[in-house]
Amino acid sequence: MRVLPTLFAVFLIVPLIEVWLLVTVGSLIGAGWTIFLVVSTAVLGAALVRAQGLSTLARSQALLQQGELPAVEVLEGVALLIAGALLLTPGFFTDTVGFLLLVPPLRRRIIQAWVLGSLKQRFSPSSTPPTGGNEERRTLEGEFRRLDD
Repeated sequence: MRVLPTLFAVFLIVPLIEVWLLVTVGSLIGAGWTIFLVVSTAVLGAALVRAQGLSTLARSQALLQQGELPAVEVLEGVALLIAGALLLTPGFFTDTVGFLLLVPPLRRRIIQAWVLGSLKQRFSPSSTPPTGGNEERRTLEGEFRRLDD
């Protein structure tokens, strides 16, 4: 996946969606209520991110004390950081995505499907070489014998 065109699309499309939603909601319920809703979702989102972040931190510390690596908890922490940033960004679209990241089962499925799936694809033996070329992996067949026997 090309990163630059994707980022360009995100930074172009998301603000357009946000402006459209803010204007639409503002015309339905008024500017004051729209501002109140945007600020309320930021405050509520910050409180939820804080609570879930502390919970994730406690789980990761417990795993570390047991001698286990808290890999999923670290990824959940990253997802919560992204959710917090989205919730503090004014707008209804980013708030919706941020609140979706606050749902623990959905957050774990996203982590498993997207992050761990991409890592699995990247490091699987059947994947193309990391050089990005069109080379195919080949199996060399042959015979061998041990010389020290």
